[in-house]
Amino acid sequence: MKLLRFGNAGQEKPGIEKADGTRIDCSAFGQDWTEEFLENDGLNKLAAWLENNEADCPVVSNETRLGPPIKRPSKIICIGLNYSLHAKESGMEVPKQPVIFMKATSSLCGPNDNIIIPRDSEKTDWEVELAVMIGKKASYVAKEDAMDYVAGYCLLNDVSERDFQLSHGGQWVKGKSNDNFSPLGPYLVTKDEIEDPHNLNLWLKVNGKMLQNSNTSDLVFDIPTLISHLSNYMTLLPGDIISTGTPAGVGLGLTPPTYLKEGDVVELGIDGLGTSRQTAVNYKR
Repeated sequence: MKLLRFGNAGQEKPGIEKADGTRIDCSAFGQDWTEEFLENDGLNKLAAWLENNEADCPVVSNETRLGPPIKRPSKIICIGLNYSLHAKESGMEVPKQPVIFMKATSSLCGPNDNIIIPRDSEKTDWEVELAVMIGKKASYVAKEDAMDYVAGYCLLNDVSERDFQLSHGGQWVKGKSNDNFSPLGPYLVTKDEIEDPHNLNLWLKVNGKMLQNSNTSDLVFDIPTLISHLSNYMTLLPGDIISTGTPAGVGLGLTPPTYLKEGDVVELGIDGLGTSRQTAVNYKR
């Protein structure tokens, strides 16, 4: 299934996108796509409910705004320098263990919402990433069991303010957590639809120019390794997002470094997970 949420920001309703691209309103199911939904076997219950009720669900226009496909998760966990060429362009060594940082959940927004360039920002950057969504509580998970804890996958733009990230006291979270710095979606694609998450093309364009173009086969640390590793340091809850890192081609690594300015258009996509499009706008009080 492809789960989505639609409507005005803060008032989203749950829905799905069918195989033919039609979007339908699943409000009658009686539950939003949340931590509790996933925790209580919601995906299987939804699939069973749709067998009898799909035909009665109202159609949602493809022009309707999409929100993030999960309502406020408990955590957004990111993996840094997880593509070797990105580590090189950042002037850093390929890590021997996963580099972990967090993004505030308040940075989450819809896939086509504007990127808000923060006040006093001069280095707002882009990062296309494969996001893994956790489907059940995970603590001290063995690597060989890790994929059992995956609900599905999403497209994420890990928007980053490089000066805040690297020059404001050493905490990457400062450069990762501004409002609208985590456009997620268009949907959550359940894991049964993705044959091999370690062989997906991912790309990103700015103003029509291809800047990132790679494949998840180049991940330094694969998904089972990341889930197992993270579960040693924190309990992963249903709906938690693990953003697995970005390939080379970010603005920081260009010569000269190039960053987003108002009016720039960012487009990105991953095989099987859809595409998203954001316009950069300056912060306004």
